[in-house]
Amino acid sequence: MTPNILAIDQGTTSSRAMVFSASGEVKSRAQKEFDQHFPADGWVEHDAMQIWQVTSQVCRDALAQLAGGDAVAGIGITNQRETTVVWNRTSGEPIYPAIVWQDRRTAETCKAMQSAGKEPDITDRTGLLLDPYFSASKLAWILDHVEGARQQASRGELAFGTIDTWLIWKFTNGKVHATDATNASRTLLFNIHTQQWDDTLLKLFNIPASVLPEVKDCAADFGMATEGLAGRHLPIAGVAGDQHAAMIGQGCFSPGMIKSTYGTGCFALMHTGNTAQPSSNRLLTTTAYRLAGVPQYALEGSIFMAGATVQWLRDKLGIINNASDTEALAASLPSNKGVYLVPAFTGLGAPHWQPDARASICGLTRDSGRAEIARAALEAVCYQTYDLLQAMTEDAQMPIKTLRVDGGMIDNNWLLQALADITGCSAERPSITETTAQGAAFLAGLQLGIYQGLDDITDRWQLERLAVPKMSEAIRTTQLNEWRSALNKTLQS
Repeated sequence: MTPNILAIDQGTTSSRAMVFSASGEVKSRAQKEFDQHFPADGWVEHDAMQIWQVTSQVCRDALAQLAGGDAVAGIGITNQRETTVVWNRTSGEPIYPAIVWQDRRTAETCKAMQSAGKEPDITDRTGLLLDPYFSASKLAWILDHVEGARQQASRGELAFGTIDTWLIWKFTNGKVHATDATNASRTLLFNIHTQQWDDTLLKLFNIPASVLPEVKDCAADFGMATEGLAGRHLPIAGVAGDQHAAMIGQGCFSPGMIKSTYGTGCFALMHTGNTAQPSSNRLLTTTAYRLAGVPQYALEGSIFMAGATVQWLRDKLGIINNASDTEALAASLPSNKGVYLVPAFTGLGAPHWQPDARASICGLTRDSGRAEIARAALEAVCYQTYDLLQAMTEDAQMPIKTLRVDGGMIDNNWLLQALADITGCSAERPSITETTAQGAAFLAGLQLGIYQGLDDITDRWQLERLAVPKMSEAIRTTQLNEWRSALNKTLQS
């Protein structure tokens, strides 16, 4: 009997569970959204208990869809990164809502540390910038603002984790407090060169080591899941942050290969091999994945708002009913009519890193309407991707000709072609666009012996649609110049 793998993809707006066969076929799936909380300007929170409940529910739903003879060998987990949870080890209850990666409440704290000259050493150790995006300042905020939290932490009563760690704890009924090297590398507390929690960084952020999880390889034994699975007991065998899992799902195992995922945010990773490539363009240097104790590295650029901008069109402006509506609206126009949206709703990510920037729309006229704004929202993703690729080219000194893309947004064929046109690169969409979940399944399969190595994974990648650049160089240059003008207005405001 061919074994199957349950992949959990715990994202920023929903949790998804998918069962993959060993050959990569999707056997079942279930998905459920959960609540987003915005208690103050720039604050974004989740209910960690709701995330656990929703995640366990979609797992049960996906497993229930399987035929009676379908065996499940184990679980792979991938997750929204940097989102920070602190809970009581005895009760298993969070002491504060999860602070989401988009949250900017610690911007002033980070600025003060930058002014004190702390950022260069932090970047040398972690490959990251000193920004509220990452977990360390969020964790410190919770310990400082929840009554009695520091005292509880000093007594070893509290546990910290990103969402992977939280789910592992809940699935194993508190028996395992662990994370993987990719999620650890996004905390500002992990030295990507030594692959260890860094005492200097812990002291700098005033974080007690007692709250930290054990760091494991991406394919490893993360314990036995005994809770939330309707009576099934399954080993958790693979874990990676969502962007790293997508890199694995896309088969980007050679230096120079790039994948770009378009979900709530947009994240592009370039594989740089066993070298942690420093960036001169304010990109991030991160652990791409770690297998058998050996880390591989990547350059990463992050766009905070991609699919989330489309969600804003739907939920706040009310100009679309479904995300898919944007495709027809954008295609209905012969051009963008000079309308540009800079989606700095929660600041700007790489290569700008302006946490205080705010969104703007430029070029509106009386003729502007739903279609122009929807198209501007999609094109903004393409312009920001171009900016990321340019920065990567300069840092890695490698020309970029092909972009492997995935994520929910990329089902939009108009957007796929716009990416190719604006970036000047071919855009490859695989037959399975849920490469984040598939990457988690591949990792679990490596640990469980279903796959013998990375070549087995590479052989399973299949192209579904290829978009090649069709836009003239003159039009591309004009649009990029107009984008930079709109961007500069936002940055200067």
